[in-house]
Amino acid sequence: MKLNFKVNFILIFLLVFVNGAILNAQDLPSVKVISVERIFHNGEHNSFTDMCKFNDTYYVAFRSCPEGHMIFPSSSIIILSSKDGKDWKQVHKFNILMRDTRDPHFLIFKDKLFVYTGTWYCKERYCNSKERSTNQQLGYCVWTTDGTNWSEPEMNEGTYGHYTWRAAAFNDKAYLCARRMHEFAQVLPDDESRYYIESAMLESDDGIIWKKKALFQKFRGDETAFLFEDDGSLLAIARRDSNAQVLRSKPPYQEWTRTDLGCYLGGPLVVKWNDYYLVGGRKKENDVKKTALFWLKDDKLVECAELPSEGDNSYPGFVQISETRALVSYYSSHEKDDAGEPITAIYLATIEITK
Repeated sequence: MKLNFKVNFILIFLLVFVNGAILNAQDLPSVKVISVERIFHNGEHNSFTDMCKFNDTYYVAFRSCPEGHMIFPSSSIIILSSKDGKDWKQVHKFNILMRDTRDPHFLIFKDKLFVYTGTWYCKERYCNSKERSTNQQLGYCVWTTDGTNWSEPEMNEGTYGHYTWRAAAFNDKAYLCARRMHEFAQVLPDDESRYYIESAMLESDDGIIWKKKALFQKFRGDETAFLFEDDGSLLAIARRDSNAQVLRSKPPYQEWTRTDLGCYLGGPLVVKWNDYYLVGGRKKENDVKKTALFWLKDDKLVECAELPSEGDNSYPGFVQISETRALVSYYSSHEKDDAGEPITAIYLATIEITK
């Protein structure tokens, strides 16, 4: 009887502990997906979105390519705008000669709206993994002050050999997440190269000319989203194979802490919504990939919403409309055309905090 009592006591303790953890999760806001609209499809592969609000206008940027997901010089970056978040029009489109353009990201910096893109050098045709070189990657940008007149694509000085990704700003400095090979080693992408890939934090005074500020991943570097707090502290969410990470640092960003999240997260996003931290990206469960949103609490992810998605999907952007409503851009291939073939289109979800 004593043994049974001890076992029962342990079971009750564990049950209370688990229920307590669940209650803590329930203390987070509930999120409801109010609506999802397809805002762009042109018969091409459309992917890798970002979103922002600039001068009272919403903007969505993404990559479009007639030949598909992989590395093609026929790819371009398309930028849409909307005054109300419902009616969208194309306001700019650009490509880079003999380069694959992908992963566009917005940055509002010094009264300009920048769009950054990472590019692969690929001559005049598709480049397979053995033909392309990570060390020939290069960042470009376009910018506008009014949302109508855009600059020509401009090479980002200091980014050769880097794949540029999300951008953020704090005070008078702009920052880019950029991936590169350690000491620009000549390692093929299918030859365990991820162990040689570093993640660098690049810094700029003007958004165009960049220099290294810090290395925050010395191996297996990947897509990383930055979020600066008011005091300059930095929170980052990093894709890292099947184990995404939470990273934290303080000025001058030379020392970093890293906490494993224990899950896969593709195309990560991190924003602050009221007093809570919202993370978005592509989750993977039993080889099924979906675009999902999570609250980040105590360096753990608590899923709060799943968006209609399937197959090739994710890479969300976010704009807060009010304390309780927000817009989320993303791409997905869950819909089919008249012939029954999957399409890869751009979607906009309206989400709401319901408690």
